[in-house]
Amino acid sequence: MRFVFEDQTFSFELLRAMSYAPYGGADIGECLSTAYRIKEGDFESWYTEWYKTAERIHALAERNRERGQMISARENYLRAHNYYRTAEFFLHGNHEDSRIQDTWGKSRNTFRQAIKLMDVVVEEVQIPYEDTYLPGYFYRVDDSPRPTLLVHGGFDSTGEELYFGGAAAAIQRGYHCLTFEGPGQGAVIREQQIPFRHDWEKVITPVVDYMLTRPEVDPYRIALMGISLGGYLAPRAAAFEHRLAACIANDGLFSNQFGEMGRKLHRGNHEDLNNPEYMEKFIRALMDKSTNVRWAIENGMFTFQAASIHELIEKTQPYTLEGIADKIKCPTLVCEAENDHFFAGQPKKLYDALTCPKTFMLFTSEDSAEEHCQFGALIHFNQRLFEWLDNIMK
Repeated sequence: MRFVFEDQTFSFELLRAMSYAPYGGADIGECLSTAYRIKEGDFESWYTEWYKTAERIHALAERNRERGQMISARENYLRAHNYYRTAEFFLHGNHEDSRIQDTWGKSRNTFRQAIKLMDVVVEEVQIPYEDTYLPGYFYRVDDSPRPTLLVHGGFDSTGEELYFGGAAAAIQRGYHCLTFEGPGQGAVIREQQIPFRHDWEKVITPVVDYMLTRPEVDPYRIALMGISLGGYLAPRAAAFEHRLAACIANDGLFSNQFGEMGRKLHRGNHEDLNNPEYMEKFIRALMDKSTNVRWAIENGMFTFQAASIHELIEKTQPYTLEGIADKIKCPTLVCEAENDHFFAGQPKKLYDALTCPKTFMLFTSEDSAEEHCQFGALIHFNQRLFEWLDNIMK
């Protein structure tokens, strides 16, 4: 579905921002009025208008807090968080742009102000990882051992955003939930400068180790959900980390699309493209024509710490579940969005490669859930997801 913008990428990111409205992350009128001020396909205009809206809502939250209007303050902090996140989204073409840290920092800070005012207990956690830590939020229904959902994002998400993308629905249904960021994501790439890694089990095993130290967690009922690129990362981890009771790939991803691009180029369909210099020139020409290609390359170079497009493609070559997927043992849910413009055909490839107990869940335009990761229909998605997960956790 496209609305407001003809540009597919702008339309989708607007849909994404608006999708969090049921969980308090957006108000429809604020999003639409912001979008109508934005110049089509213009990254600077996108930043300017979303930042302006975020600042306005942030100021309301501060005023509410000073007046003791804590419910209104929480609501406004949550929306400001999402609008700052959305503003920062297209800034990664210049890694030295100071607005990246400033705007992302405001997104994180406003979210942290909001969770102090929530009815549910939310704990900021640091998960030991190699010689550093992974930042996360642990949402507790109560102190009793319960099934727990671990949620991480993908190529462009933040740990704070995952409240709307998983945690809110989980705690409504009696699950504890841990949301966290790994290499290449959120604070881990922006503050610690640690890029993505393909062997995601090295990330998830320390997370499971940490969860098993928590008395609130039922050790036999820990599920893992990965969103977007997480649809590769989570199954990759589950292939080697067998303490998981379930794995959810939302949406399923068998091979990273940069890796697919690299493999196609290296098959020699265009001989000159095997030349890194020519490849760089060729793809940059595509970037000039497509906001989606431009954003994907710029964000990829940012999150993988690649100095060139050729290096980005090389770094993503290992991102495939070929020869890996059949090692998964736990029940696995593979989701597919009917009109997914990022992962077309990928979920079925993953599903077919699985030998564990498996479920394929298709979301269609009839459900109004046909977009990537079911944005625009998160309530419907969560209903179906937790119906499946409840059965597994029995």
